[in-house]
Amino acid sequence: MVRTRIPARLDRLPWSRWHWRIVIGLGTVWILDGLEVTIVGNMASRLAQHGSGIAISTAQVTTWAAALYVAGACCGALFFGRLTDLFGRKRLFMVTLAVYLSATALTALSWTAWFFFLCRFVTGLGIGGEYAAINSAIDELIPARARGRIDLIINGTFWVGAAAGALASIALLNTALFATNLGWRLAFGIGVVLGLGILLVRRQVPESPRWLITHGRADEAERLVGSIEDEVREQTGQELEPAQDEIAVRQRGAIGFGTIARTVLRDYPRRGVLGLALFVGQAFLYNSVTFGYAVILTTFFKTPADETGYYFVVIAVGNFLGPLLLGRLFDTVGRKPMIAGSYILSGLLLFGTAALFQRGVLDAVTLTACWTVVLFFASAGASAAYLTVSEIFPLETRALCIAFFYAVGTALGGITGPLLFNGLVSSGKTSDTTLAFCIGAGLMCAAGLVEAAIGVRAERRSLESLAAPLSAVTATAPGTGV
Repeated sequence: MVRTRIPARLDRLPWSRWHWRIVIGLGTVWILDGLEVTIVGNMASRLAQHGSGIAISTAQVTTWAAALYVAGACCGALFFGRLTDLFGRKRLFMVTLAVYLSATALTALSWTAWFFFLCRFVTGLGIGGEYAAINSAIDELIPARARGRIDLIINGTFWVGAAAGALASIALLNTALFATNLGWRLAFGIGVVLGLGILLVRRQVPESPRWLITHGRADEAERLVGSIEDEVREQTGQELEPAQDEIAVRQRGAIGFGTIARTVLRDYPRRGVLGLALFVGQAFLYNSVTFGYAVILTTFFKTPADETGYYFVVIAVGNFLGPLLLGRLFDTVGRKPMIAGSYILSGLLLFGTAALFQRGVLDAVTLTACWTVVLFFASAGASAAYLTVSEIFPLETRALCIAFFYAVGTALGGITGPLLFNGLVSSGKTSDTTLAFCIGAGLMCAAGLVEAAIGVRAERRSLESLAAPLSAVTATAPGTGV
């Protein structure tokens, strides 16, 4: 058994360049995810054109390829999430990024539908693993007082990538600049180049000291936190206040799925329901929109395929501004009112958008404006879903819990979403698309009501106070220890 103040020592650190290095090394991967999803959605029509170099249809890209990408992400989250809890955050967030880079590079070489589908699935494996490894590492390294807004902004950077992907697709779809069979291949090359840059920065990110403690490496955790404190002192010029809160932990062997399942079902059943509700709502809405918005524009408003990117840039900017501008309120006003409010308000606004769309009073510009407002609020709530499941379960199960809720929620909402949403949109009937909007709105409102009823007030609280580690012996009074 070891007594440690390491969690308290990390939480009381003033913000510094060291923290920015963590944010850049770990958080920027969501830019790649946004880039990937948006480029594929905006290039669906070009991939299906004669001379693209690949035999595939628009429907196959926006339904099956999209669903396989999400299915891969679900499988990757579960597989790599388990390994992240067993072998550490750092080892796995290096491996998962390597998987993503390899699969993305191979996607650019696709010549037929089956190979494209396979590459999309493997790319999803890497991205799913990233969600588990990265979110657990970030929450265990960022001070409690800033955890909410930093998590929201990091997850919101998905939309920075989405905007970049939309802008890139405008140029890459221009046949005056790039041949039909070249532009879309170069698009995937952008992700590889950015990913290699992130890989280099990520090498400087340390292992989670919290993970080290529970795996019998307390001395290593002590040396690591000591070096972090020295670096922060040097960067900020501030003396650090003594850490007070102490916990006692014991090393334990590998934790099986049975123990994790019992922990969630027996000790945290309400939190389990909460995680599923938040993930299903946001997964359906976001995977439907990102994979299908270009199809809406081209089907109902006859927007040229090479111009859909302009509209998506506007939506992406609104999505990023949501977490950026509202994020601080999740740490001050609180998790419950902000998460519930953002989900319910976005759902109600989407119901209004559906009514206007059904009446035929919207065009491509005004529909985009409506969606931008809807997603400004929805984006903050959706980012908070990842924050929620990463902070309300014990440390030893954190990565796998993130993976589980991401996988199950995304499987229910993120795989069925693109298939159902794009199936309805592709019919060309206004009523079918209105129904698709209403389904997404209803799920967001329902998730918001669940949060309002059983959400956890986690703002500014240490991870250990929200859910004691399974290896914790007891909370102790301040004394000697690591």
